[in-house]
Amino acid sequence: MANSTTEQGRRPHRISIVIPVFQGEHTLGTLVEEIATLTSPTQTADGHVFEVVELLLVNDRGPDRSDEVIRELASSHDFIRPVWLSRNFGQHPATLAGMASSSGDWIVTMDEDGQHDPADIGNFLDVALRSGSQLVYGDPVNPPPHNMMRNGSSRLAKWVFSTFLTGSSEVVDFQSYRMVLGEIGRSVAAYAGSGVYLDVAMGWVAGPTAACPVRLRDEGARRSGYTTRALLSHFGHLVLSSGTRALRMVSGLGVLFALGGIAYAIYLLVVRVTSNAIPQGWTSTMVLVLLSTGAILFSLGVIAEYVGVAVSMAMGKPLYLIVGDPKDGPLGRAGQSGTGPS
Repeated sequence: MANSTTEQGRRPHRISIVIPVFQGEHTLGTLVEEIATLTSPTQTADGHVFEVVELLLVNDRGPDRSDEVIRELASSHDFIRPVWLSRNFGQHPATLAGMASSSGDWIVTMDEDGQHDPADIGNFLDVALRSGSQLVYGDPVNPPPHNMMRNGSSRLAKWVFSTFLTGSSEVVDFQSYRMVLGEIGRSVAAYAGSGVYLDVAMGWVAGPTAACPVRLRDEGARRSGYTTRALLSHFGHLVLSSGTRALRMVSGLGVLFALGGIAYAIYLLVVRVTSNAIPQGWTSTMVLVLLSTGAILFSLGVIAEYVGVAVSMAMGKPLYLIVGDPKDGPLGRAGQSGTGPS
């Protein structure tokens, strides 16, 4: 047992990189060359050893020659595994397809445009092992290379999600540059339903997340594949797959309206009795409107709870997820740093 534990600690962490490709004709070549340097055992700053064992390029049927570039790169690099989709499904479904096809101890997801530096992967691994986290997000130390409107909208959307939809005091900074434990990522890819937001699905089963500081690079002259409509749809999926908290807010609003109606009714009755300042019929009309509005909203909230259960089932939210003994997996090597390639 001692020998197997020692070998487990010294064995390099096997990394699968998943890149959804939509418009990567001019950026994939340079990015692949950077990743190629990590396919041999590499030591991190904390002394852990990892190697990229596969790069899954998921062709999401973009408008350029990305498919030809993927074929050329796969023919010249044996660590590249193309994944071909039947049509354009979008970034998150393409990412899930790549995760489902992976085999590494860890899965790293990154963009095709070159703004994510593969050299940061070692830092991701150090953060994961140092904190015992199954999911690590890149935490940009510089503004994303987008316009001010898009950056501001992104921050606002994340604040709304964290404050109103999850109840967390910490803003969830979802990033497409992330590292997740392999068995967690593949399980998410297996159960996540249509339309589910990838990071919400991973949050269902992964423990506390961690953040790794990264510096985003310029995207170059490539035009973003996200239109305003696509970004709004992205936020819609985030809201709809975040659970029933938003539905419960409707129910709570109904209770507030009902209580407000009762309080206002008492006030109007007092004013009506003590003076003639209120026109005939005004009191009963306002009381009826407030109480009925509260009752309707509360009823909608109750109905929404039942709808929420059905939605959670349709999205594939699991009741549980069975994994291996953490001490026998990649996280078990946290205190057993390798000494480098032998």
